Amino acid sequence: MTEDTHDVPVGFADLGLADELVGALSALGYEEPTPIQREAIPPLMEGRDLLGQAATGTGKTAAFALPLLHRLGHGALPGTPPRALVLCPTRELATQVAEAVHRYGRGLGIRTLPIYGGAPIVRQLKALERGVDVVVATPGRALDHVRRGSIRTASFDTIILDEADEMLDMGFAEDLEAILADTRADRQTVLFSATMPPRINKIVGTHLNDPVRIQLGGERHAPGEAPKVRQRVHIVPRQHKPAALARVLDHDQPTATIVFCRTRAEVDTLTETLSARGHRAEALHGGMSQEQRTRAIGRLKSGATELLVATDVAARGLDVDVLTHVVNYDVPAAPEAYVHRIGRVGRAGREGTAITFAQPREHRMLKAIERTTRQPIAVERLPTVADVNSRRLEATRESLAAALTDADDLDSYRVVVESLAEEHGLEEVALAAVALAHKAAGRDGAAAEEEEIPDFSQRRPYEERPPRGSVEGRGPRAGGSYSGDRGDRGEHRPPRGQRPDPRHKGGPRETSEGMIRLFVGAGRERGIRPQDLVGAIANEAGLNGRQIGAIEIADKFSLVEVPEAAADHVVAALRGRSIKGKKTTVRRERFGTKEVRRRRIA
Repeated sequence: MTEDTHDVPVGFADLGLADELVGALSALGYEEPTPIQREAIPPLMEGRDLLGQAATGTGKTAAFALPLLHRLGHGALPGTPPRALVLCPTRELATQVAEAVHRYGRGLGIRTLPIYGGAPIVRQLKALERGVDVVVATPGRALDHVRRGSIRTASFDTIILDEADEMLDMGFAEDLEAILADTRADRQTVLFSATMPPRINKIVGTHLNDPVRIQLGGERHAPGEAPKVRQRVHIVPRQHKPAALARVLDHDQPTATIVFCRTRAEVDTLTETLSARGHRAEALHGGMSQEQRTRAIGRLKSGATELLVATDVAARGLDVDVLTHVVNYDVPAAPEAYVHRIGRVGRAGREGTAITFAQPREHRMLKAIERTTRQPIAVERLPTVADVNSRRLEATRESLAAALTDADDLDSYRVVVESLAEEHGLEEVALAAVALAHKAAGRDGAAAEEEEIPDFSQRRPYEERPPRGSVEGRGPRAGGSYSGDRGDRGEHRPPRGQRPDPRHKGGPRETSEGMIRLFVGAGRERGIRPQDLVGAIANEAGLNGRQIGAIEIADKFSLVEVPEAAADHVVAALRGRSIKGKKTTVRRERFGTKEVRRRRIA
């Protein structure tokens, strides 16, 4: 593994890139390569396989796109099959990568085609017939074209897997294997991933040939210097989360924020709630058309909206320079997802804030995140209504102070002030002017803010009630970090796989807390495997693979746990869809039906 140790500035021209690429980068305003680009571009230009690990926003796209374009040279003749394939987990990321490759390679005449589900396949087929050089695709749609014969994997000189960990989490492992297994043995293979789970090592061992390994650590800070991303958590029961989020936004007054939710349904509901409270919010999830998503992202970047409420999958690869806040509306199910999310703020030396809303009993998930990030997360009380009002008055004062400093022509208003002052007094006139400015800026508050929200910041960590025999109130101080408590009930609860199975007593298996079980009318006889169900739910319903719980497969049917809040959305998303090539019944499990009573789960 290598770490960035370069202190001497290196320009793109020093890396030996083609003149057309250096010119394109200069026109785009890029002056120096990032650490991952300095490390990756030289070996990739030599044709080496590469395994790269770096956080979101470090310039990975240019790190693989520039050497790819350099090796391709000028665009091939019309009708020529594609020479490179880039695989991405989502259509948003595929679109962004395709746009970047097009911008960099314009001077070389390189033709790039994004391919993903939800877009007309006929248009993609016609473009492939005309000839392209680089295909940027999601795994499912790429495999669809391979099976149609419209893409021949033998034509690829280079295959790049971008965000490989996310593709595995979304259930694309089989698709990736099918694509890679059918390609030339002498191809160049490049894999980039933000995390390196064991499944990545399997792909590396099977499909990469003596790869160069690059791992860039997180952003370094001088001793005693605070990190750029300020992290904090608020302990809030689920029913109070909308009001708590609105209050935090009113208090912090962020410029641009992404709020991460687990499901599409939750995104839509929260967007409506925040809009009704006066916030400019836009939704972003897989159920929207590409045009709608592009418009939502553009409005956040331009400042037309201040909030983007999104699912993890839809926001994957999203890069917004103006972002100041990231909010985890729910605690991420995996620490790696938390690291990914908060990595979107605090870039290029800018400060950012990461806020997480945790329910009182989610302490184990927070502890896992602290172990992964090796940083404490401050537990803070929610701002009170008085805090919000004080912050609004301060914002009004700052606005008036700026007007007094910057205004060139206040004399034209003097006659109004003097006439009113004679009648009411100068202080009364000033007070009225401040009140008017306060209301005009929309800072006079809303009735919904008066909602009472319980304060859990000074109670026992993340518990709604103290354990038996304990004394109420013992726990971390407000504003302190959480560092576990062995006295907590459930701390020694066995892992799910080691718990007694109620099926041996004739009863149905217990569903995990916060989850609900769905019945899928296909099982082992149809060749159904867990990854097939995870892939279908991730692709159609927009859930992250980590959000899907226990999966049980019988001969004729399967049972899948999903978050209770997303159950109806998953059922609707899979209605009429095919799993393993056949349309399949999907509904909530009905306890007591004959088929469930007779089930035999292996």
